[in-house]
Amino acid sequence: MRHFILSILFIAVSLSTSVLAQEEEPSQKAILITGATTGIGRSMAELMASKGHFVYAGARKDKDMEELNAIENIMAVRLDVTDQAQIDAAVKTIEAEGRGLYGLINNAGVGVIYPLIEVPESEFNFQMDVNLYGPYRVTRAFAPMIIESKGRISTTGSISGILSGPLFGVYSMSKHGMEAFTDSLAAEMEKFDVKVSIIEPGNYESKIGDSLVKRMKSRGFDTENSLYKENFDRMMAYMEGDREPEADPIAVAQAAMHAMFDENPKRRYMVVPNQREADITIRKAIEEVVQLNQGQEYSYTKDELVKMLEESMAAHP
Repeated sequence: MRHFILSILFIAVSLSTSVLAQEEEPSQKAILITGATTGIGRSMAELMASKGHFVYAGARKDKDMEELNAIENIMAVRLDVTDQAQIDAAVKTIEAEGRGLYGLINNAGVGVIYPLIEVPESEFNFQMDVNLYGPYRVTRAFAPMIIESKGRISTTGSISGILSGPLFGVYSMSKHGMEAFTDSLAAEMEKFDVKVSIIEPGNYESKIGDSLVKRMKSRGFDTENSLYKENFDRMMAYMEGDREPEADPIAVAQAAMHAMFDENPKRRYMVVPNQREADITIRKAIEEVVQLNQGQEYSYTKDELVKMLEESMAAHP
């Protein structure tokens, strides 16, 4: 009788252990990062892989794919975010791997620097095709896998999504668009327990400026006939000059880690390398609130605005 009871207890414990093992989430989660060959994207991929997660690293060139494949826990995936056929192929590749997909980071991006009244339509379209349509295409394609895993979606925006200035209008427009994309997507994904965020870096080490100059020169760019020649010349000189080394993007990668894996991810991650960039960004956001409130029929007093700010800060400690 005693042997029978012990056998029953052993079976019960074994079954409960098996159920717990089935319910326990796998420690290694799979993350897709677009634009993972250099700068911020590469830093994200290497950090997450070093922490034991599996990274599908989006790349376009064979050489970059070979380098990424040499890193433990990283598998390069050919992925041009402007090419729907490549996006569809990437979905099939990742599905075939059998790991599922817990996270998506829309990181691929380019920069176009032109005055708004002079920018060629081809350049305008190129900017939006990568920075705006790219995240839309990739997110739409991988959404079923993310929903199935109750995972995370994040996009690399920029403090230029808050700030705007001469020559940066087209780029800022693309990053402003990601602000709306993030908020709407977050509301739509809430019903599926999918968390959505945007990471807004300041100036960190990246190849985006070098790529911008090379592209403009290859297309015969000339400042001579521009109404903004002085602005252009200063900008090009800065881009091509001996600039001070930009900050290591590891801080941005750490924000991406939090967005992907923390139990309580934030909606927005402003990550800047110095106080000045934080100051101008936050001041710009406050300025917009003041401008919205100024001289309208339902304006709020300073005390009422301060109270709103205190309530918002309490809600987002």
